Amino acid sequence: MGAEVFHEIWPVAARDFVTAGEVSGRIKRLLKQLGVDAGIVRRLAVAAYEVELNIVIHSLGGEMELKITPETIKLTARDNGPGIPDIDMAMREGYSTASDDVRVMGFGAGMGLPNIQRNADGFGIESSPAGTTVTMSFALQ
Repeated sequence: MGAEVFHEIWPVAARDFVTAGEVSGRIKRLLKQLGVDAGIVRRLAVAAYEVELNIVIHSLGGEMELKITPETIKLTARDNGPGIPDIDMAMREGYSTASDDVRVMGFGAGMGLPNIQRNADGFGIESSPAGTTVTMSFALQ
């Protein structure tokens, strides 16, 4: 892998629906400024928004880390629990553990993780009661 072009970590607050989407918006603007292909920007923006909202909705807070090299963009989202009890179920479209108050706001349709996997070139997820880590990669070449 080549030298890093960019590396930054942003905090994401739990249950903060006022600022939800700001980190993914920053990432999208940055990628456009760097001249990344519009198709990659679109796919990464969708995945970033989905993972950011998952942190806001389901976790106790976390962070999103972006690393860019000449070959790859890697986005890693980490949260501080409570974890995903059944990853296989969580990967099924339409499955959601979102609360009723979150659903009333229009979130929690159960499409987040499947959308992330569908849009990324590489996808990984690990979870325990201590937290969840979702990794996504996007090839630039």
